[in-house]
Amino acid sequence: MSTQTIAERVREASARGTRLPIAGARTWFDPGPDALSVAAERGIVEYTPGDLTLTARAGTTLAELARATGAERQWLTLDPHGTDAGTIGATVATASWGPLAHAFGTPRDLVLGLEAVTGDGAIIRTGGRVVKNVAGFDLTRLFTGSWGSLAVITEVTVRLRARPEVDETIAIAVRDDAPDALGALLAKVRAASAAPLALELLSPAIAARLGAGASTVLLARLGGNAESVRAQRAALAAVSSVTTVGDDMWRAVRGSEAAESAVIRLSARPSRLAELWRTVREATSHWSGAYAHATVGRGVVRLVAQDPGPGVTDIITVTVAGGGMPIVERLGSLPGFGVDPGGAPPELWRRIRSAFDPHGILSSEAA
Repeated sequence: MSTQTIAERVREASARGTRLPIAGARTWFDPGPDALSVAAERGIVEYTPGDLTLTARAGTTLAELARATGAERQWLTLDPHGTDAGTIGATVATASWGPLAHAFGTPRDLVLGLEAVTGDGAIIRTGGRVVKNVAGFDLTRLFTGSWGSLAVITEVTVRLRARPEVDETIAIAVRDDAPDALGALLAKVRAASAAPLALELLSPAIAARLGAGASTVLLARLGGNAESVRAQRAALAAVSSVTTVGDDMWRAVRGSEAAESAVIRLSARPSRLAELWRTVREATSHWSGAYAHATVGRGVVRLVAQDPGPGVTDIITVTVAGGGMPIVERLGSLPGFGVDPGGAPPELWRRIRSAFDPHGILSSEAA
Protein backbone atom coordinates (compact mmCIF):
# COMPACT_ATOMS: atom_id res chain seq x y z
CA MET A 1 0.00 0.00 0.00
CA SER A 2 1.55 3.31 -1.09
CA THR A 3 1.10 6.70 0.54
CA GLN A 4 -1.29 7.59 -2.29
CA THR A 5 -3.40 4.51 -1.53
CA ILE A 6 -3.46 5.39 2.17
CA ALA A 7 -4.55 8.91 1.28
CA GLU A 8 -7.38 7.50 -0.84
CA ARG A 9 -8.54 5.30 2.05
CA VAL A 10 -8.55 8.31 4.35
CA ARG A 11 -10.47 10.46 1.85
CA GLU A 12 -13.07 7.71 1.41
CA ALA A 13 -13.55 7.40 5.17
CA SER A 14 -13.72 11.19 5.47
CA ALA A 15 -16.42 11.37 2.78
CA ARG A 16 -18.45 8.70 4.61
CA GLY A 17 -17.73 10.16 8.03
CA THR A 18 -16.66 6.75 9.32
CA ARG A 19 -14.06 6.17 12.04
CA LEU A 20 -10.70 4.93 10.79
CA PRO A 21 -8.48 3.30 13.45
CA ILE A 22 -4.76 3.19 12.64
CA ALA A 23 -2.66 0.06 13.15
CA GLY A 24 1.01 -0.83 12.92
CA ALA A 25 2.32 -4.27 13.79
CA ARG A 26 -0.45 -4.75 16.41
CA THR A 27 2.08 -5.67 19.08
CA TRP A 28 0.20 -3.69 21.75
CA PHE A 29 -3.40 -4.39 20.79
CA ASP A 30 -5.56 -5.15 17.79
CA PRO A 31 -7.79 -2.20 16.77
CA GLY A 32 -9.98 -4.50 14.65
CA PRO A 33 -10.37 -5.67 11.07
CA ASP A 34 -11.48 -2.27 9.79
CA ALA A 35 -8.27 -0.55 10.85
CA LEU A 36 -6.02 1.13 8.33
CA SER A 37 -2.76 -0.78 8.68
CA VAL A 38 0.59 0.66 7.65
CA ALA A 39 2.47 -2.55 8.57
CA ALA A 40 3.10 -3.33 4.89
CA GLU A 41 4.79 0.05 4.40
CA ARG A 42 8.24 -1.34 5.12
CA GLY A 43 11.76 -0.59 4.03
CA ILE A 44 14.62 1.85 4.50
CA VAL A 45 14.25 4.71 2.03
CA GLU A 46 17.59 6.43 2.67
CA TYR A 47 20.46 5.80 5.08
CA THR A 48 23.45 8.12 5.23
CA PRO A 49 25.86 6.81 7.89
CA GLY A 50 28.13 9.83 7.53
CA ASP A 51 25.24 12.12 8.50
CA LEU A 52 23.86 9.75 11.17
CA THR A 53 20.39 9.98 9.61
CA LEU A 54 17.99 7.34 8.34
CA THR A 55 14.60 7.50 6.61
CA ALA A 56 12.26 4.51 6.71
CA ARG A 57 8.66 3.67 5.89
CA ALA A 58 6.36 3.57 8.90
CA GLY A 59 5.89 -0.21 8.90
CA THR A 60 9.63 -0.90 9.17
CA THR A 61 10.32 -2.83 12.35
CA LEU A 62 12.80 -1.75 14.98
CA ALA A 63 14.64 -5.03 14.36
CA GLU A 64 15.19 -4.10 10.70
CA LEU A 65 16.55 -0.71 11.71
CA ALA A 66 18.85 -2.31 14.29
CA ARG A 67 20.30 -4.68 11.70
CA ALA A 68 20.96 -1.93 9.17
CA THR A 69 22.48 0.54 11.62
CA GLY A 70 24.38 -2.11 13.57
CA ALA A 71 26.41 -2.93 10.48
CA GLU A 72 27.75 0.64 10.65
CA ARG A 73 28.29 0.60 14.44
CA GLN A 74 25.37 2.97 14.83
CA TRP A 75 22.00 2.70 16.57
CA LEU A 76 18.63 4.33 17.02
CA THR A 77 18.59 5.09 20.75
CA LEU A 78 14.83 4.91 21.30
CA ASP A 79 14.68 1.26 22.46
CA PRO A 80 11.01 1.55 23.50
CA HIS A 81 9.51 -0.91 25.94
CA GLY A 82 8.23 -4.00 24.21
CA THR A 83 10.04 -5.94 21.51
CA ASP A 84 11.85 -5.04 18.31
CA ALA A 85 8.88 -6.43 16.38
CA GLY A 86 7.25 -3.02 16.87
CA THR A 87 7.35 -0.52 14.03
CA ILE A 88 9.04 2.85 13.79
CA GLY A 89 5.72 4.44 12.78
CA ALA A 90 3.91 3.27 15.93
CA THR A 91 6.92 4.15 18.07
CA VAL A 92 6.79 7.73 16.82
CA ALA A 93 3.00 7.97 16.83
CA THR A 94 2.93 6.96 20.50
CA ALA A 95 6.18 8.80 21.38
CA SER A 96 7.44 5.60 22.98
CA TRP A 97 10.92 5.38 24.45
CA GLY A 98 13.02 3.28 26.78
CA PRO A 99 15.85 3.64 29.33
CA LEU A 100 18.26 5.23 26.82
CA ALA A 101 16.12 8.38 26.95
CA HIS A 102 18.09 9.19 30.11
CA ALA A 103 21.02 10.33 27.97
CA PHE A 104 19.71 10.60 24.40
CA GLY A 105 16.21 12.02 24.72
CA THR A 106 12.76 10.99 23.56
CA PRO A 107 11.29 10.64 20.03
CA ARG A 108 10.65 14.38 19.87
CA ASP A 109 14.40 14.85 20.21
CA LEU A 110 15.35 12.19 17.66
CA VAL A 111 12.73 12.46 14.90
CA LEU A 112 13.89 14.93 12.23
CA GLY A 113 10.99 14.72 9.79
CA LEU A 114 7.85 12.87 8.78
CA GLU A 115 5.62 12.12 5.84
CA ALA A 116 1.99 11.87 6.91
CA VAL A 117 -1.59 11.81 5.60
CA THR A 118 -3.96 14.17 7.40
CA GLY A 119 -7.60 13.43 8.19
CA ASP A 120 -8.78 15.04 4.94
CA GLY A 121 -6.42 12.93 2.83
CA ALA A 122 -3.70 15.53 2.23
CA ILE A 123 -0.11 14.24 2.02
CA ILE A 124 2.32 16.48 3.85
CA ARG A 125 6.00 16.44 4.79
CA THR A 126 7.34 17.97 7.98
CA GLY A 127 10.93 18.69 9.00
CA GLY A 128 13.53 17.19 6.71
CA ARG A 129 16.20 14.55 6.23
CA VAL A 130 19.10 16.52 7.68
CA VAL A 131 19.88 17.49 11.27
CA LYS A 132 19.95 21.26 10.66
CA ASN A 133 16.55 21.92 9.19
CA VAL A 134 14.26 24.31 11.05
CA ALA A 135 11.57 26.29 9.26
CA GLY A 136 7.98 27.23 10.05
CA PHE A 137 5.83 25.47 12.62
CA ASP A 138 7.31 22.35 14.21
CA LEU A 139 4.69 19.90 12.97
CA THR A 140 7.13 17.01 13.41
CA ARG A 141 6.95 17.35 17.17
CA LEU A 142 3.21 17.93 17.05
CA PHE A 143 2.56 14.67 15.18
CA THR A 144 5.04 12.75 17.33
CA GLY A 145 3.02 11.36 20.21
CA SER A 146 -0.36 12.30 18.74
CA TRP A 147 -1.42 8.62 18.67
CA GLY A 148 -2.67 8.84 15.08
CA SER A 149 -5.30 11.40 16.01
CA LEU A 150 -3.96 14.10 13.66
CA ALA A 151 -2.48 12.17 10.74
CA VAL A 152 -1.38 8.74 9.54
CA ILE A 153 2.42 8.63 9.70
CA THR A 154 3.78 6.92 6.58
CA GLU A 155 7.51 7.73 6.67
CA VAL A 156 9.97 8.76 9.39
CA THR A 157 13.44 10.33 9.37
CA VAL A 158 15.46 9.85 12.55
CA ARG A 159 18.77 10.92 14.05
CA LEU A 160 21.18 8.08 14.87
CA ARG A 161 24.10 7.78 17.30
CA ALA A 162 27.49 6.07 17.07
CA ARG A 163 27.75 3.00 19.28
CA PRO A 164 30.29 3.30 22.10
CA GLU A 165 33.50 1.28 21.97
CA VAL A 166 32.67 -0.28 25.36
CA ASP A 167 29.12 -0.81 26.63
CA GLU A 168 28.88 -2.11 30.20
CA THR A 169 26.02 -2.35 32.70
CA ILE A 170 26.36 -2.35 36.48
CA ALA A 171 23.81 -2.74 39.26
CA ILE A 172 24.07 -0.23 42.09
CA ALA A 173 22.82 -1.29 45.52
CA VAL A 174 19.93 0.89 46.74
CA ARG A 175 18.51 1.48 50.20
CA ASP A 176 15.04 2.98 50.03
CA ASP A 177 13.76 1.84 53.43
CA ALA A 178 14.49 5.23 55.04
CA PRO A 179 12.53 8.27 53.78
CA ASP A 180 15.56 10.20 52.52
CA ALA A 181 17.85 7.29 51.57
CA LEU A 182 16.93 7.08 47.87
CA GLY A 183 17.01 10.83 47.35
CA ALA A 184 20.45 11.02 48.95
CA LEU A 185 21.76 8.17 46.79
CA LEU A 186 20.43 9.69 43.56
CA ALA A 187 21.99 13.05 44.47
CA LYS A 188 25.38 11.35 44.93
CA VAL A 189 25.01 9.47 41.63
CA ARG A 190 24.22 12.71 39.80
CA ALA A 191 27.26 14.38 41.37
CA ALA A 192 29.60 11.50 40.51
CA SER A 193 32.04 11.79 37.59
CA ALA A 194 29.96 9.53 35.38
CA ALA A 195 27.63 10.05 32.44
CA PRO A 196 25.46 6.90 32.19
CA LEU A 197 23.74 6.18 28.90
CA ALA A 198 20.85 4.80 30.95
CA LEU A 199 20.00 4.94 34.65
CA GLU A 200 16.96 2.84 35.50
CA LEU A 201 15.50 2.20 38.95
CA LEU A 202 13.82 -1.21 39.42
CA SER A 203 11.36 -2.11 42.17
CA PRO A 204 12.00 -5.40 44.03
CA ALA A 205 9.29 -7.24 42.08
CA ILE A 206 10.83 -6.66 38.65
CA ALA A 207 14.41 -6.86 39.94
CA ALA A 208 13.74 -10.36 41.32
CA ARG A 209 12.02 -11.44 38.13
CA LEU A 210 15.02 -10.36 36.04
CA GLY A 211 17.59 -11.90 38.38
CA ALA A 212 18.92 -8.53 39.57
CA GLY A 213 18.34 -9.16 43.28
CA ALA A 214 15.47 -9.14 45.74
CA SER A 215 15.46 -5.44 46.60
CA THR A 216 15.36 -2.10 44.80
CA VAL A 217 18.27 -1.77 42.38
CA LEU A 218 19.64 0.98 40.14
CA LEU A 219 20.94 -0.14 36.74
CA ALA A 220 23.59 2.07 35.13
CA ARG A 221 24.66 1.62 31.52
CA LEU A 222 28.13 3.00 30.93
CA GLY A 223 29.55 3.74 27.49
CA GLY A 224 32.74 5.11 25.96
CA ASN A 225 36.28 3.85 25.57
CA ALA A 226 37.71 1.33 28.03
CA GLU A 227 39.45 3.94 30.19
CA SER A 228 36.33 6.12 30.40
CA VAL A 229 34.10 3.21 31.41
CA ARG A 230 36.58 2.09 34.10
CA ALA A 231 36.67 5.60 35.53
CA GLN A 232 32.88 5.92 35.53
CA ARG A 233 32.48 2.57 37.24
CA ALA A 234 35.00 3.57 39.93
CA ALA A 235 33.16 6.85 40.50
CA LEU A 236 29.84 5.06 41.02
CA ALA A 237 31.45 2.35 43.16
CA ALA A 238 32.49 5.14 45.54
CA VAL A 239 28.81 5.95 46.01
CA SER A 240 27.51 2.44 46.69
CA SER A 241 28.46 -1.18 46.05
CA VAL A 242 28.22 -2.21 42.39
CA THR A 243 28.12 -5.50 40.50
CA THR A 244 28.38 -6.22 36.77
CA VAL A 245 25.27 -7.56 35.04
CA GLY A 246 24.83 -8.96 31.54
CA ASP A 247 24.13 -6.78 28.52
CA ASP A 248 20.88 -8.69 27.98
CA MET A 249 19.44 -7.05 31.12
CA TRP A 250 18.14 -4.08 29.09
CA ARG A 251 16.32 -6.28 26.61
CA ALA A 252 14.80 -8.11 29.58
CA VAL A 253 13.63 -4.84 31.14
CA ARG A 254 12.08 -3.69 27.85
CA GLY A 255 10.37 -7.02 27.24
CA SER A 256 9.12 -7.67 30.77
CA GLU A 257 5.56 -6.45 30.20
CA ALA A 258 2.83 -8.89 29.24
CA ALA A 259 0.65 -7.82 26.32
CA GLU A 260 -2.42 -7.61 28.57
CA SER A 261 -0.69 -5.36 31.13
CA ALA A 262 -1.88 -1.86 31.87
CA VAL A 263 0.94 0.68 31.87
CA ILE A 264 0.66 4.08 33.51
CA ARG A 265 3.42 6.63 33.17
CA LEU A 266 3.85 9.10 36.02
CA SER A 267 6.21 12.04 35.87
CA ALA A 268 7.63 14.72 38.09
CA ARG A 269 10.73 16.89 38.09
CA PRO A 270 13.83 14.65 38.22
CA SER A 271 14.73 16.27 41.54
CA ARG A 272 11.45 14.91 42.96
CA LEU A 273 11.80 11.41 41.56
CA ALA A 274 12.55 9.85 44.95
CA GLU A 275 9.36 11.32 46.39
CA LEU A 276 7.27 10.10 43.45
CA TRP A 277 8.92 6.67 43.64
CA ARG A 278 8.06 6.37 47.33
CA THR A 279 4.44 7.33 46.65
CA VAL A 280 4.10 4.70 43.91
CA ARG A 281 5.83 2.03 46.01
CA GLU A 282 3.52 2.68 48.96
CA ALA A 283 0.45 2.53 46.72
CA THR A 284 1.51 -0.81 45.23
CA SER A 285 3.18 -2.46 48.24
CA HIS A 286 0.36 -4.94 48.82
CA TRP A 287 -0.50 -5.55 45.18
CA SER A 288 1.13 -8.68 43.80
CA GLY A 289 0.20 -7.87 40.22
CA ALA A 290 2.16 -4.61 39.87
CA TYR A 291 5.74 -3.39 39.69
CA ALA A 292 7.48 -0.13 38.85
CA HIS A 293 10.64 1.11 37.22
CA ALA A 294 11.88 4.66 36.69
CA THR A 295 14.07 6.48 34.18
CA VAL A 296 16.06 8.71 36.51
CA GLY A 297 17.11 11.41 34.06
CA ARG A 298 13.55 11.95 32.83
CA GLY A 299 11.83 11.91 36.24
CA VAL A 300 9.42 9.26 34.96
CA VAL A 301 8.04 6.23 36.82
CA ARG A 302 6.29 3.54 34.79
CA LEU A 303 3.76 1.52 36.75
CA VAL A 304 3.04 -1.86 35.16
CA ALA A 305 -0.07 -3.73 36.29
CA GLN A 306 0.19 -7.32 35.12
CA ASP A 307 -3.23 -8.10 36.60
CA PRO A 308 -5.08 -4.79 36.21
CA GLY A 309 -8.07 -4.20 38.40
CA PRO A 310 -9.89 -1.47 40.34
CA GLY A 311 -6.72 -0.78 42.34
CA VAL A 312 -5.22 1.05 39.35
CA THR A 313 -7.73 3.87 39.83
CA ASP A 314 -6.63 4.27 43.45
CA ILE A 315 -2.98 4.36 42.42
CA ILE A 316 -3.63 7.11 39.86
CA THR A 317 -5.47 9.13 42.51
CA VAL A 318 -2.68 8.68 45.04
CA THR A 319 0.11 9.53 42.62
CA VAL A 320 -1.66 12.64 41.34
CA ALA A 321 -2.03 13.80 44.93
CA GLY A 322 1.68 13.11 45.37
CA GLY A 323 2.60 15.39 42.48
CA GLY A 324 2.81 12.91 39.62
CA MET A 325 1.30 13.52 36.19
CA PRO A 326 -0.36 10.29 34.95
CA ILE A 327 -0.52 9.25 31.30
CA VAL A 328 -2.14 5.95 30.37
CA GLU A 329 0.47 4.48 28.05
CA ARG A 330 -1.27 1.17 27.47
CA LEU A 331 -4.72 0.06 28.51
CA GLY A 332 -4.27 -3.70 28.63
CA SER A 333 -7.61 -5.09 29.80
CA LEU A 334 -8.51 -1.97 31.76
CA PRO A 335 -11.83 -0.33 30.83
CA GLY A 336 -12.70 3.27 31.48
CA PHE A 337 -9.48 5.08 30.57
CA GLY A 338 -8.80 7.14 27.47
CA VAL A 339 -5.51 8.11 25.87
CA ASP A 340 -4.47 11.74 26.24
CA PRO A 341 -1.94 12.15 23.42
CA GLY A 342 -0.79 15.65 24.05
CA GLY A 343 -1.73 16.79 27.52
CA ALA A 344 -2.98 20.02 25.90
CA PRO A 345 -5.98 21.97 27.23
CA PRO A 346 -9.17 20.41 25.77
CA GLU A 347 -10.19 23.47 23.73
CA LEU A 348 -6.73 23.88 22.24
CA TRP A 349 -6.55 20.19 21.39
CA ARG A 350 -10.01 20.34 19.77
CA ARG A 351 -8.90 23.22 17.55
CA ILE A 352 -5.68 21.43 16.59
CA ARG A 353 -7.58 18.27 15.68
CA SER A 354 -10.14 20.17 13.64
CA ALA A 355 -7.31 21.70 11.60
CA PHE A 356 -5.78 18.34 10.65
CA ASP A 357 -8.78 16.02 10.92
CA PRO A 358 -11.83 18.22 10.24
CA HIS A 359 -14.29 15.30 10.14
CA GLY A 360 -12.90 13.58 13.21
CA ILE A 361 -12.34 10.21 11.55
CA LEU A 362 -8.84 9.34 12.74
CA SER A 363 -8.59 7.16 15.79
CA SER A 364 -6.66 8.35 18.83
CA GLU A 365 -5.10 4.91 19.09
CA ALA A 366 -2.01 3.31 17.58
CA ALA A 367 -0.60 -0.17 17.73
